Amino acid sequence: MNAMRTTLLLAGLTALLLVVGQALGGQTGMLIALVLAAAMNFGSYWFSDKLVLSMYQAREASPREAPILFDTVRELSARAGLPMPRVYVIESDAPNAFATGRNPQHAAVAATTGLMRLLSRQELAGVMAHELAHVQHRDTLTGAIAATIAGAITTLANMAQWGMLFGLGRSNENEGEGGGGGVFSSILMMILAPIAASLIQMAVSRSREYAADARGAAICGHPLWLASALRKLEQMNQRIMMPAAEAHPTTTNLLIINPLKAGNLATLFSTHPATEERIRRLEEAAGRPLKSSGGVSSKRDPWA
Repeated sequence: MNAMRTTLLLAGLTALLLVVGQALGGQTGMLIALVLAAAMNFGSYWFSDKLVLSMYQAREASPREAPILFDTVRELSARAGLPMPRVYVIESDAPNAFATGRNPQHAAVAATTGLMRLLSRQELAGVMAHELAHVQHRDTLTGAIAATIAGAITTLANMAQWGMLFGLGRSNENEGEGGGGGVFSSILMMILAPIAASLIQMAVSRSREYAADARGAAICGHPLWLASALRKLEQMNQRIMMPAAEAHPTTTNLLIINPLKAGNLATLFSTHPATEERIRRLEEAAGRPLKSSGGVSSKRDPWA
């Protein structure tokens, strides 16, 4: 059911791109948008991982450079029955992580230096298990395609704004009295299209986050590890800015926690469910609430 719902939402996002193209450029605009959609879907399939990793200036890490992260991912991948993904590190104080890649055989996981400093080894395992769940569910490609098309719609709307700014007078002269309606429709489209794209992208992402939380908890075997990590990440990401995410807000659906600051317009269309609700569900899965200290430990786990 989730797969069908996601497919329909992605189809809706692509259709919206075509509608925007037609509204802003007629049949020529729709044709351009169609070619753009095809090219972006092709590019997302083959190159989305490289593009996203480049945006966040991630560097591939060796077992010697990041031994704890590397060993944690290797152990969890074996538990999940997944190939070992490539492991990347992002130089950022903002604690966050994401997974990318078109399929489990071509996957990569990335963690910030801030995340590795902040979390205990058990909490790190919870976060990496969540990211591997995205790989296992093949959410990484879906999220990349959604982010790419949503970004294209926003770019088209912005380009149209500049076009109207410099060509509005000429358009009115050529269209006569009926030009006002066309101009009004175009302005309305420029405002509403990015909002609609964000809403669809949000719908694609939110249910996937809950599913990845549940599967991640199963992979590491301790739901409270992830719950504790989410609480710390939520608190710290409201205090520390992540410039790469601010510069590329359509990619934040890939991250485990929304890094955009409260008050940023993009947070009104957050692709992440409320963190407290995610924690509540993980607590239910564990059968007990998370301690107020936020710490977790276990003598039986391999990361103790």
